[in-house]
Amino acid sequence: MDQAPAKEVTIENKRSCSGEDCANDAGNLQCPTCQKIGKESFFCGQDCFKRNWSTHKTLHKAQNSMLSNLNLTRPKVISEPDADGHFNPFPSYPFTGPLRPNYPLSQRREVPERIRKPDYASHGIPKSEQAFVGRRTIKVLNKEEQEGMRKVCRLAREVLDIAAREAKPGVTTDHIDKVVHDACTERDSYPSPLNYCHFPKSVCTSPNEVICHGIPDQRILQDGDILNIDVTLYHGGFHGDLNETYYIGASASQNPDNVRVVEAARDCLSESIKLVKPGALFRDYGNTIEKVAKSRQCGIVKTYCGHGINQLFHCAPNVPHYAKNKAVGEAKPGMCFTIEPMITLGSYKDKTWPDDWTSVTVDGSRTAQFEHTLLVTEDGVEILTARLADSPGGKVEMPGEVVANGQANGTS
Repeated sequence: MDQAPAKEVTIENKRSCSGEDCANDAGNLQCPTCQKIGKESFFCGQDCFKRNWSTHKTLHKAQNSMLSNLNLTRPKVISEPDADGHFNPFPSYPFTGPLRPNYPLSQRREVPERIRKPDYASHGIPKSEQAFVGRRTIKVLNKEEQEGMRKVCRLAREVLDIAAREAKPGVTTDHIDKVVHDACTERDSYPSPLNYCHFPKSVCTSPNEVICHGIPDQRILQDGDILNIDVTLYHGGFHGDLNETYYIGASASQNPDNVRVVEAARDCLSESIKLVKPGALFRDYGNTIEKVAKSRQCGIVKTYCGHGINQLFHCAPNVPHYAKNKAVGEAKPGMCFTIEPMITLGSYKDKTWPDDWTSVTVDGSRTAQFEHTLLVTEDGVEILTARLADSPGGKVEMPGEVVANGQANGTS
């Protein structure tokens, strides 16, 4: 989320500064987003506001989600349910493409008591990520912690592959959510997205023009769709995160635009991973990603970035996917982080649906993403979420291309 400048208001009584690390009295500066949602949060100055923005902004999504759960922000216009009881909760919203949400959402899925849970599982707020002390420090994992990351990432790969085998025409994204949830709990793992900042489901499913954070619902997958499935597990105190974009049905991989954006995203990730080694700068991966994307006439989403991952779902470092970014830091052995470029056929700009999660392209163009969790080693990198020999999906050639023997290539 972009940072907005704080607005000046007049106050009479002294208030404490809302900065996590600040003991000063508040001045006349209030967060503009908090004003919009009816929440008071004053800061002692712009520097304090900027310094605390990354943690403060998580309260906005939590507040919006809590208000939604209380039915205090219901849309002014609602659509009539169809014969199956399904409806679009935001019929007056100016959608950028043909995709529409298909509600009602299924009930929140339960996680057995025996399974270890992250701190946000019950109340939705990742307090461990908001701690100010050491927040910008990039953690170096010891050998035992590295083994913990290897295990959870292997489990995450298993779960993604199970979900991908279910992604076919006629299946709802809610069904995929159930498959992921059950596969996680069968492995004594918590599905990390569930209730993270009040996200309502156990996996993110992002079809067609959805860039990321798509909420599984009653929409039925169609032949010709592309679908990103983003899986994260929490097991043994560690998170493992990965995603891939899949072709839905036989016609999807015969569509040149589908193949262009999906394979561009796949190649952007694989080429950037080749750079990962001790001493590599986090700002440099974006240069390679942008070069690959532009060579396919594709755009690169700038709003979202890769992130550190370990005992925390999201932490330092930030890993932007575009060129000439200002990311600080360099890779060191023992660090874990993700690279997850989001590539578009059209504009790189994004827009968020009224559900506060679903991010779509502003022009409705299709988009694809791939992600791996990476461990920096002494001489390079270990892809902790690497594909297995029998993982579904995989690279597809552009329809109609001619291969070395002179015959037209099909698709797999």
